[in-house]
Amino acid sequence: MWRDLRGELRDDLRAVMNQDPAARSVWDVALTYPGLHAIWGHRLANALWRRGFYLIARILSAAVRVLTAVDIHPGATIGHRLFIDHAVGVVIGETAIIGDDVIMFHGVTLGGVSMSHGKRHPTVGDRVLLGAGCVVLGPVTIGDDSSIGAQAVVTKDVPANSVVVGIPGRVISTNKPAPPRQSWLAKE
Repeated sequence: MWRDLRGELRDDLRAVMNQDPAARSVWDVALTYPGLHAIWGHRLANALWRRGFYLIARILSAAVRVLTAVDIHPGATIGHRLFIDHAVGVVIGETAIIGDDVIMFHGVTLGGVSMSHGKRHPTVGDRVLLGAGCVVLGPVTIGDDSSIGAQAVVTKDVPANSVVVGIPGRVISTNKPAPPRQSWLAKE
């Protein structure tokens, strides 16, 4: 488990270095990026959560929220190489699922619309871009290679390769070309 966790942490760091043109050095990113710290804290809290240490996981998650202003429930499922740029105000609910190579900007909410048990938060596909302040609510699915514009409010499924804008969110394009695969993305 710990060997896998170390690999995930290294991949998260590499993702920031490759995605953020403002990243100056590995040390700069590792020591000063709250989005990265939030992801690292979540990875540890999630490992505890999955092993049944719910209270410890929640305490760790709460501490990470205080330090980073990012609220990720320890039960959320986060794929490889998530990059949260600027990070402040991000909220990710318990049953949210985030795919690989997702880019998320500050103020994003992956929230629920119900207090019932079961799946109540979004599923975000691979290589999705979530613009600043966008809100994705309920057990909806955002298809692979889609982009959700800043401040959009999404409450319905979004097909793959789509661009969504507005309140309520509406698909304005469904033929968005997939981004070229970078060599670091191909490494699993």
